[in-house]
Amino acid sequence: MSTIAPYALTEQQRRIVACAREWIAEHGEAPSVRELAAAVGLTSSSSVAYHLRRLRERGLEVQTRGRPSGRCPHCGQ
Repeated sequence: MSTIAPYALTEQQRRIVACAREWIAEHGEAPSVRELAAAVGLTSSSSVAYHLRRLRERGLEVQTRGRPSGRCPHCGQ
C-alpha cells in the first residue's frame, strides 16, 4: 500500500491554493487567473491554468473569477 496521499500537492499548487484563499479573505471575491499568476510570481497565466486543471483532477476546486461570457448560465445561449 502506498504511503503517498493521492491528493499531495506540489509546492506551486500549495502556493496557488493559499493565495486564492487569502485573496478571497481580503477582497471578498475570487481572483482572476492573471491575478493569481501575479500573486504567486508566475509570468504566464497559462501555467496557472495548468495547475488549476491538475488541482481539479485531484478533486480540489480553486475558484477563479473570469470574464463574463454573455451567455445565459442556465441554457448556455
